[in-house]
Amino acid sequence: MAKHSTKATKKFEKNHLKDTIERRKEFAKIKQRQQIKAKKQARHASDYAKVLDEDEEDQVAKDNGRKAKDADKLKDMTVDEFFQGGFEIPEPTKKASKLAKIKEVMADSGKRKRDASRDDDDSEQGGRESDLSFEDQALSIDPPSDEEAEERPGAHREDLDALQEKDPDFYKYLKENDAELLDFAEDGDLAEVDDLSEDEPPKKKKKKGNAVEPLEEENNDDDTEVTMSMVSKWQKAMTEQHSLRAMRQVVLAFRAAAYVNEEDGKEYKYTISGPEVYHQLLVISLQHVPEVLGYHLPIKESASGKVRFSTDTKKFRTLTPLLKSHASSVHHLLENLSDAPTIKLTLASILPLLPYLLSFKKILKNLIKAVISIWSDPSSTEATRINAFLLIRRLAIISDPSLREAVLKSTYQGLIKGSRSTTIHTLPGINLMKNSAAELWGLDPAIGYTTGFTYIRQLAIHLRTSITHPTKDSYKAIYNWQYTHSLDFWSRVLSTHCSPATNPHLKSAAASPLHPLIYPLVQITLGALRLIPTPVYFPLRFHLTRALLRLSRSTTTYIPLAPSLLEVLQSPELKKPPKPSTLRPLDFATTLRAPASYLHTRVYQTGLGEQVAELLAEFFAVWAKSIAFPELVIPPSVLLKRWLKEVSSSPTPSAKHHGNHAHAKGRGNKNSKLTAAIALLLQKLDANARSVEERRRKVDFAPGNREGVEGFLAEVAWEDMPLGAFVVGMRKRNEERERVLEEGRRREEEERRRRGGKGENDAKADEDEDEDVDVDMEDGEGAEGEDDD
Repeated sequence: MAKHSTKATKKFEKNHLKDTIERRKEFAKIKQRQQIKAKKQARHASDYAKVLDEDEEDQVAKDNGRKAKDADKLKDMTVDEFFQGGFEIPEPTKKASKLAKIKEVMADSGKRKRDASRDDDDSEQGGRESDLSFEDQALSIDPPSDEEAEERPGAHREDLDALQEKDPDFYKYLKENDAELLDFAEDGDLAEVDDLSEDEPPKKKKKKGNAVEPLEEENNDDDTEVTMSMVSKWQKAMTEQHSLRAMRQVVLAFRAAAYVNEEDGKEYKYTISGPEVYHQLLVISLQHVPEVLGYHLPIKESASGKVRFSTDTKKFRTLTPLLKSHASSVHHLLENLSDAPTIKLTLASILPLLPYLLSFKKILKNLIKAVISIWSDPSSTEATRINAFLLIRRLAIISDPSLREAVLKSTYQGLIKGSRSTTIHTLPGINLMKNSAAELWGLDPAIGYTTGFTYIRQLAIHLRTSITHPTKDSYKAIYNWQYTHSLDFWSRVLSTHCSPATNPHLKSAAASPLHPLIYPLVQITLGALRLIPTPVYFPLRFHLTRALLRLSRSTTTYIPLAPSLLEVLQSPELKKPPKPSTLRPLDFATTLRAPASYLHTRVYQTGLGEQVAELLAEFFAVWAKSIAFPELVIPPSVLLKRWLKEVSSSPTPSAKHHGNHAHAKGRGNKNSKLTAAIALLLQKLDANARSVEERRRKVDFAPGNREGVEGFLAEVAWEDMPLGAFVVGMRKRNEERERVLEEGRRREEEERRRRGGKGENDAKADEDEDEDVDVDMEDGEGAEGEDDD
């Protein structure tokens, strides 16, 4: 009979068996992890066992020879003779015991109790991801593996410091025989670089009578205070001899110069005596250090832009601490500079250093973040931003896919931060950022598609959250400058890299790897465009419409934009008579939300009408050569004619007889300028439709012939069509008006500077505008987590 389980066994199976099995599995994982770690430690110990120099190898060879002789003696000895001789236990050699200590230290240094902390971090990771904001979720660029790799030297340093206290003699031995193990920090004196300067001409010996002079010359470089004579001497050695010894001194002095205003408690080998010395040292460091490195570590560049140079040489390994130290100093200097010429010089010096820094990803990422911060800073000049972008682009070309993805993410993050506030002063810089950054997404289409999909999905999540969970301020996550510039930026990216006109290798827009992103971007933009259909946010609607127009024009993708523009015409803001106002015209280029003082005024109504007429003309001009243009414009033409009839209607006799003052005055908007612009547009649409109909009668193919349909009027430029000529003239008038406004703005700026600041009214207007539209995209916090539900 089968044995029945006891009550205690059943209770254990019910309450504790599952936990016990899981706990045993965890123990097995930990044991496996410890075994892997032990194998790594053994491998590291075997690597460090190679620290013996040639003399030690000779000593080992002699010991082996002596052992061979002893073995020969043992062969000739009888058993009685062997036991009569006694037992002679050989003592271990001093260097062999020290080698064993090296292995022991390296094994101990690897025993860092990280497993428990890693498990805790993993368990908390899921909770943290749902709490990340938009920028933290989508724009994080530092993978955990790199951070752990950077932590190891710090832990290693702690072990070696403890070793120095416990066993000073052994630490001294390590310093003499394995300096690389100890001097890996960027704050070292880089003395090992001097060993590579053996090919430099030695110093001339003086006569015995002048014995004091060579002593002074040798100690000249050991002075703690940098003088002009020392800087000149280093500069001469670096330019004429490409001296590594002089470069080492310059790097050490440059480190002190970069941290000259820091009170971090660190001690540096050199001190800076004055501003002239500081300036000269800065110049030779930024100009000549890359030249000397290029001379000793030449770089080969392929036709595709990839760089190659050997990283396994002794020279590169020796120069690694110098490279890290110099890169850290440049990074710190770059974060504290404000002078445009100095920033430009510093950025130019980083460009030739990028190939050498590809092996140090953590340093390179920190450096590129500082460069992107300068590129996205509104206070940076246009020349400075261009130099910063050239550096970013160079790194994206020569880097591997993982680093290239980090560069793209960091660039997008800088663009988002730099476009938080948009004014007439910052708008040119933001457009420069969007146009330059869009170029990077075409360097690697695969990575460009991945990052583009991620960020466009983030925009969709924010829009969906605002629609499905409406609150009093939920719309602010969408209706702000950052979200608007993001949609405009992605339209520029897709317009640039999905257009056969700008990419001759593309047979059609659908051949681009980024083409699948067009549909979701259009849907998100149309959804954001109609989120709040009130006259207050008509300026934002025009911004998004222009982004979609650019995309439609470049990729020949039909996007139905006419309905959203006709909705503006049908709004009461353009149908009712406006109030008189003395306000100046609203600048739609730098406005997302119309101020309350502009609503129902003639100046705002006229501005809206001009924008609608211009955008409708631009939209239909994209399809001016289409064989279906006459049918395309029928519904909009009917609506425009109906609108003109409504706004220009005369008072009815019944209204006059019954004393209805509203109808007696008529239902029109009394804005002749607006109605004239719409009537002119309607005429151009009819003229273009008649032109297409006339040419369409002469074709000899059926509507089903797709090749014939697509080739219709292919030999005619769109500017030669009636609507195209109208749009060209309208663009010239707008450019002339913008030029006049820009000149007036500059004169006003100069006058304001002479007065000593901004006027109170202008300052207040800017402050009110910032309060209305400057909302951070982090308001959409938690959107990623909601998408998983």
